[in-house]
Amino acid sequence: MQKFLAAALLAGAAAASTAALAAEKTVTLAVENMTCALCPGTVKASLEAVPGVSKVVVSLQNKTASVTYDDSKAGVNALVKATTNAGYPSAPKS
Repeated sequence: MQKFLAAALLAGAAAASTAALAAEKTVTLAVENMTCALCPGTVKASLEAVPGVSKVVVSLQNKTASVTYDDSKAGVNALVKATTNAGYPSAPKS
């Protein structure tokens, strides 16, 4: 019983430390191929489908997408892949 409790406490501590390391981040992507009023909706939908994404704001005028995401569930590579697979290659804006 003591071994079970120790293992459970260790697993709980590991899960808590992982959650503590997770952070909400925001990245702005430069998005290619957005040429019409329908394009931002497609880009937004592709990004919102990535697990961990909580907010997406797409600008047709600036050809950018600002994405807020949980970095323990998603990363910039997943975001870039999502837009690229939808036909809109992107890269982090510097």
